[in-house]
Amino acid sequence: MLAHLPLTERRGSLKKTALVDQLLAQGLPAQPFMAWCPALDDRLLSLQIDELCNRLRLMFFGNLAQDWSEFVLADLGIYRYESVDISPESRGFRCRQDLEDYLHLRELRIRFEEGEEAEAVLPALLSFSSASPYLRSRQSSQLFHIAQHLEKCGELETALAVYQRSEYSQARWRQVRVLEQLGRDAEALEQVLAFGVMPSSDEERQRLERALPRLQRKLGLPVTKRAKPCEAAQIELTLRRPGHGSVEIAVRDHFTREQAPVYYVENTLLCSLFGLLCWEAIFAPLPGAFFHPFHTGPVDLYNADFYSRRQALFDACMARLQQPDYPELIMQRYREKFGIQSPFVVWQLLDETLLQLALLCIPAQHLQACFARLLQDIKANRSGMPDLIQFYPAERRYRMIEVKGPGDRLQDNQKRWLAFAAEQGIAVEVCYLSWDAA
Repeated sequence: MLAHLPLTERRGSLKKTALVDQLLAQGLPAQPFMAWCPALDDRLLSLQIDELCNRLRLMFFGNLAQDWSEFVLADLGIYRYESVDISPESRGFRCRQDLEDYLHLRELRIRFEEGEEAEAVLPALLSFSSASPYLRSRQSSQLFHIAQHLEKCGELETALAVYQRSEYSQARWRQVRVLEQLGRDAEALEQVLAFGVMPSSDEERQRLERALPRLQRKLGLPVTKRAKPCEAAQIELTLRRPGHGSVEIAVRDHFTREQAPVYYVENTLLCSLFGLLCWEAIFAPLPGAFFHPFHTGPVDLYNADFYSRRQALFDACMARLQQPDYPELIMQRYREKFGIQSPFVVWQLLDETLLQLALLCIPAQHLQACFARLLQDIKANRSGMPDLIQFYPAERRYRMIEVKGPGDRLQDNQKRWLAFAAEQGIAVEVCYLSWDAA
């Protein structure tokens, strides 16, 4: 077909964008395909029902991120999914209006992402209402991200108003931050005290605890002393720089012994153990949680009521940790479910040797505490765990090690996990690594 187009350069290696740019540069008028290529006998077929196909896809998947290739990948066995009973109550959308509302929110998001001013999008987004918790959560998320953009642009008053309308998890402490930037410290302190009565997450509690003494000092008020968190032990380590450059692997190789192996696990091990123990609760067929056969996990995984909707189920799973046979249960679940998509289990980094060592060396009360913390805020608390774990199978104990290379510092989520581990009596250390100059 290239031979029929008025191109100045026709090399086959040219990308489509380069060819289009050539045509656009000529300022040619719009015309039908046959007018561009009158000598071409081939017929041009174009899809005229794209909008209908997208609606059907949305009705089936409940989102437009997935497509029909899911069927092919599942048939080929590339992806395997847990079989969940799907009832009529499990549908992603209850009525046509839910479908229209989803598409309306999507259009507003795309308009903003493609550069339309926030002021042009906000009125429609703020006036949006729906009885669907799923759609309201999407609205809150979009409001939060627009407010973030406005804050970065210095439009603080508008950003504050939008944060106040969003129910997104981080919107509350962002309000405090904007009030401080506006110099409205007394209002910011009021918000800190109000939100601090019942923080929505460990992250919010951490940020409010930092803001409180700062605002009190600004306002000349007595400063509330914060309780000093439990701190992890520190290791100062100097090693020769390896060829691979990974500080975690270097520390792992330094400490590992035949009788005390070290694994680089980050967040994967504890999350995988949680996913295996609580498989039944995670994949429970609650209304609105699953509505097609290709779900990696429940749709409401990060919703505030995820745990409360399944509390009895999770409590039953956690109670198994009080039984002496829970290691056998987890190992059996690993073998039965191996390879099935899960929001927690990282199959490619898990094997039976690692699992058996973990179940031998990590006490049930430590697992109980870690899993309970995970359920408090899955999105925030599933990350920040120490990089390495070392097992001492002969003594049935373990330690966790967070690795920090030259110039690296602990992140907030890591500080929260380290403080939690120290409070629970979990052996945890922070290894500060430097390279030997020689």
